[in-house]
Amino acid sequence: MRVSKSDGTQTLSRQRDALLAAGVDPDRIYEDLASGRLDARPGLLACLKSLQPGNTLVIWKLDRLGRDLRHLVTTAEALRERGVGLKVLAGAGAQIDTTTANGRLAFGIFAAFAEFERELIVERTQAGIAAARARGRLGGRPRKMDRTTLSMAMTAMSDRNAVAKEVARRLGITTTTLYAYVNGDGSPKAAGQALLDGIPLQQARN
Repeated sequence: MRVSKSDGTQTLSRQRDALLAAGVDPDRIYEDLASGRLDARPGLLACLKSLQPGNTLVIWKLDRLGRDLRHLVTTAEALRERGVGLKVLAGAGAQIDTTTANGRLAFGIFAAFAEFERELIVERTQAGIAAARARGRLGGRPRKMDRTTLSMAMTAMSDRNAVAKEVARRLGITTTTLYAYVNGDGSPKAAGQALLDGIPLQQARN
């Protein structure tokens, strides 16, 4: 089970009731109070660690398990390799139950969509970088950030579907460097704005 907020505005009651109704042992229910985009989810990690071959991981909805479709597919495939099933109780994907033939077929369709999504994101990232270059920002593959690379990075990251790791790779920088200068929405951070303004980084920090 998972809810994104721990301030009391969201509760786990509905999810717990659904899991119990599906026959899940109360002692085998795990919970997290965290955003689905956070990697540090102790409840999920403990749950995955406890699963044994022949077990089935039961979730209320698909978005309770993963950050995005590709992450869900990767997680489900890892479970399959361990001999663990996956069953979704409600929402989009409620027909998924990898312990049945029809459920495996439904999951295969989701997997195909995930691959399609991955290809679209790569295409959009390439298009963002190409658009920056078309404006005369012909960045090469520097080891550290410069104004040309920063402009290209901002253009690419402004696409909400951009993958930071892919953007950094194509620009010849590390993901750490990328995020030191650019926010996830493509806007510049303090260091990035200082670079655009021609202010020395040390002065910007002061």
